[in-house]
Amino acid sequence: MELNRLNIIEARQKLDAGEITALELTDACLKRIENINPQLNAVLTVCADLAREEAKIADKRLQTGEKSLLLGIPYLCKDNITTRGLKTTAASKMLENYIAPYDASIIKKLKVAGAILLGKTNLDEFAHGASTENSAYGPTCNPWDLSRVAGGSSGGSAAAVAADLCIFAIGSDTGGSIRYPAAFCGVVGYKPAYGAVSRFGLLSMTSSTDVIGPIVKTVEDAVTVYNIIAGADDKDATTYPGERTVKEGIDVKGLKIGLPKQYFIKELNLEIKKSLDKFKSDLETAGAIISEVDLPYTDYGIAAYYIITPSEVSSNLARFDGIGWGFQAKETEDLQDFYKKSRGQGFGPEAKRRIMLGTYALSSGYYDAYYKKAQAVRTLICQDFDRVFENCDLLLTPTAPHPAFKIGEKANDPLAMYLEDIFVTGASLAGLPAISLPSGLLDGLPIAGQLIAPRDGENNLFKAARFLEAQNKIIRNNYL
Repeated sequence: MELNRLNIIEARQKLDAGEITALELTDACLKRIENINPQLNAVLTVCADLAREEAKIADKRLQTGEKSLLLGIPYLCKDNITTRGLKTTAASKMLENYIAPYDASIIKKLKVAGAILLGKTNLDEFAHGASTENSAYGPTCNPWDLSRVAGGSSGGSAAAVAADLCIFAIGSDTGGSIRYPAAFCGVVGYKPAYGAVSRFGLLSMTSSTDVIGPIVKTVEDAVTVYNIIAGADDKDATTYPGERTVKEGIDVKGLKIGLPKQYFIKELNLEIKKSLDKFKSDLETAGAIISEVDLPYTDYGIAAYYIITPSEVSSNLARFDGIGWGFQAKETEDLQDFYKKSRGQGFGPEAKRRIMLGTYALSSGYYDAYYKKAQAVRTLICQDFDRVFENCDLLLTPTAPHPAFKIGEKANDPLAMYLEDIFVTGASLAGLPAISLPSGLLDGLPIAGQLIAPRDGENNLFKAARFLEAQNKIIRNNYL
């Protein structure tokens, strides 16, 4: 096996046994990036020299007998998470030359653990999108079919993991941006509960739903990364105290799992439904208790999300005015003209669209009618989940209504693109942990299912995810 195709657990065993070195593993990934990334456009920045230096340090630590789950494991990071001394562009012209002066909290944790940063991955500009077509540096292609999207906004991270450019990757999820591309690319994507992982160093999109999490090759890899990056952080007041370590286990006997009827709609591809029926059958055979549940306010989730998100986007992107940092327009007449041209030329079409929508929703005379009402609906959605979880341990749903679509197919239809988030926004609005895992193939393209848990339900979620993965092994294609 080529070393870059290893998952975390496999690489860990070989590193600890002395069969391979961290430098060999890193070189294998860097070579793969060099050969394959020109076709994928998954990686925006490669830090080869830094990665090799970190690998040499990791090898010295390994030689002393040090044991750490991520020691010597190469990874890629979404380019909206700050990395000291490296570009953090958010895939926007606005930040094309921005070099962060500090590491995000999760980057610090990964450094301490000995993980090796290979570079930064492509995304929809400022994470605004579901396809990674909104990047200022071009779309990322799906490794299963280069004519199709990788999903978004963490499409670069998902495509990189699927194409074995790295052993694991880090993404961010605001309304499905880890789970959706993971589904399209046939890998595992985990969105932790809001507050379980520090957001310090993540360029804010929707601050009330933003979460950092892993995109990986196996469920156990997701557990491994999560156990490293989770935990309270004094630099992020939204993180909450308490142990967040996920325990071992695969026994699903007695677990109560709900099937929300609002998620199994006519727009759901029939083959995806069949794959979830297989999940259901496997769980029932193993002793899980399956029942249909009702989440009546699900139908309003997209509408609420696309009022709340642009509103927070409008506020968060107000700081990018060309004065403190960011793109600066040339040949301007006065200060107002400087602001207009800097923001007008620095932001792409989708960022502008969301700024305008959010500014309108927050404006005098419309705040009560739009933003305030959307927040009220969000409360009802949260209450829906709270009520259902009184009698259920987990929910089983689709991740996406169909496989990856063609690049450009929905680029000129913003409403159709927003509706792509239909199955993933609910967990984000409610701040719940959720995982997407492959459920099969449809016409040679990956399809996926999603498990959602209550805020403190990570252990049950990973039990069920491990079990389903073991029962439904999807052979990843030797593409490219």
